[in-house]
Amino acid sequence: MPSRPPSTTTAAGSGTPASDREQPRQRVIEAAADLLAREGRDAVTTRAVAVAAGLQPPAIYRLFGDKDGLLEAVAEHGFTQFLAAKHVDPAPRDPLEDLRAGWDLAVEFGLDNPALYSLMYSEPTEPTSAAFQAGMEILRGRIRRLAVGGWLRVDEDLAAMIIHATGRGAVLTWLSLPEDRRDPALLTTLRESMVAAVTHQEPAVQSAGPAGAARALRAALPDQTTLSPAEQQLLREWLDRLASGNRQA
Repeated sequence: MPSRPPSTTTAAGSGTPASDREQPRQRVIEAAADLLAREGRDAVTTRAVAVAAGLQPPAIYRLFGDKDGLLEAVAEHGFTQFLAAKHVDPAPRDPLEDLRAGWDLAVEFGLDNPALYSLMYSEPTEPTSAAFQAGMEILRGRIRRLAVGGWLRVDEDLAAMIIHATGRGAVLTWLSLPEDRRDPALLTTLRESMVAAVTHQEPAVQSAGPAGAARALRAALPDQTTLSPAEQQLLREWLDRLASGNRQA
């Protein structure tokens, strides 16, 4: 969805800060989210939302610009709700179980909020939501802990894409199926396939070969201060080649 101007501007000609409009704005977003959940996306019209929020339809345009702006705000509301539901353990006892728990939480949120989830991921491009980006940082933190422990099988960026894509695909596939064909084994199989794709069964640093150790060292590199920036960059290039198995100079 196209980006909309931030709501921190001043209302035209009124001299009233936009922050003073946050209460009706939030009321409109919640009314739209409720309509979306109960009746689907087609029910979220500016007139219906205005009525549900106790406002006149022109207020929607003043607050959000147009219907697309309203839907973008509702999607951001969804990402914020999901972010609030995330549990962050900075030192999990079992990083693989922590990965599974995070994936399960994401899928559960989608299944509990099908219309909202579909709106949140209705665009093919990566959402620009601040809450979405904060959620991805939590995921990257999980991946970094896996890498430092030598569990990671693939590059960190690729791991993030695989984890996110399998979770999103699981939800959208499940929602597309008739209820009598929704087998829970589908979700379990997709989750375990994701785990197998991005991690080793045992930490790779305990096995022969430089790739796993290189990934672990590369993940820990930003936390050390012994090397100069130039030395860190050179070492990172070497570790990238070792991690990928690239023997070319």
